[in-house]
Amino acid sequence: MAKNTGLVFLEGGGEMAIAIRRFDWASNPLGPIEKWSPSLKITVSLALNSAFPMWIVWGPKLISIYNDAFLSILGDKPTALGKPIFEVWPEIWDALRPLVERAYAGSPTFLEDMLLRINRKGEPEEAYFTFCYSPIRDEAGQVRGALATVYETTRKVMAERQAELLIRELSHRGKNMFAIVAAMARQTFKSKPSRHEAEQALLGRIDALANTQAILTGRMYDRGSIRAIIEAVLRPYQLERDPFIIDGPHCELSSRQALTLALAINELATNAIKHGSLRSSSGTVRITWSAGRLKSKDEFRLCWIEDGGPPIGEPSGKGFGSQILTVAVPREFGGKTRLNFRKEGLLFELSTTMAELECPREEGH
Repeated sequence: MAKNTGLVFLEGGGEMAIAIRRFDWASNPLGPIEKWSPSLKITVSLALNSAFPMWIVWGPKLISIYNDAFLSILGDKPTALGKPIFEVWPEIWDALRPLVERAYAGSPTFLEDMLLRINRKGEPEEAYFTFCYSPIRDEAGQVRGALATVYETTRKVMAERQAELLIRELSHRGKNMFAIVAAMARQTFKSKPSRHEAEQALLGRIDALANTQAILTGRMYDRGSIRAIIEAVLRPYQLERDPFIIDGPHCELSSRQALTLALAINELATNAIKHGSLRSSSGTVRITWSAGRLKSKDEFRLCWIEDGGPPIGEPSGKGFGSQILTVAVPREFGGKTRLNFRKEGLLFELSTTMAELECPREEGH
């Protein structure tokens, strides 16, 4: 509770109210806090008593004041209180400058899901924000500052992106499903001595394929180990033999990365049974990965290597399946992917760092 009657506007303002009270404003362009204008005090009080993230830019020097709710958006940036906004956010000032200038000119701005590449955790990251910049007028009606009301929407945008990927994948997968079932039926009936045995085997494989669809729509796990994900997705493709060699350390992924990996493995397996090594009775696929220290810059690498199939060539076009492997996977894992259409068989490679994996790698497994 502020005892100085000139500071009553700071009451109920939480952590930032204490920081504002203790700050040496006399040495700042805003001047002694007791002499702040009524319009600035009212705006600060409004922001401090709001549960919504708010950032105030004031005066010709664009000095920053913000509330408790904004602290999570700042991350581990040094204290921004009392600093010009362009010193706090130099990496995005080119994007923010027009919004601040527009507010100082007397016009509000509303932007939804704006992409900004910010640095608040020691390294650049893509984040999305919905916010409104509003002019703040003094008692004479002159604009003296701007109030930014901000809401981070990164999780929402990523969830929408994942949902869009799944919808497109479902459409794409439906087109491939007939080819997969036909290939299963052809190989099953060719290898079984009786119609009854073939029917039973085929039904079992179709059931396993349905189980894979549940995995690919994200209904079967919240997170999982790389080996478990790969084995579950590949189970329907094993047919009369197991053409897969799976080798790598225990490493867990978040649900989002696990789902993206499952989609990629399913795409690779579908292509292999239609065009690649799984078309041959002697073809094989090796899936290997290597991992380093948790949350480090050590390399994480995953490879899909086909051998023993018919000669393949690089496709003339790039469909949705290719987008999963070359766009969705590197984006989700923060790394790079490579497709090599070798005469021996397809090679797919994902490379990133351990810092990009969202779930811990558990030792001792």
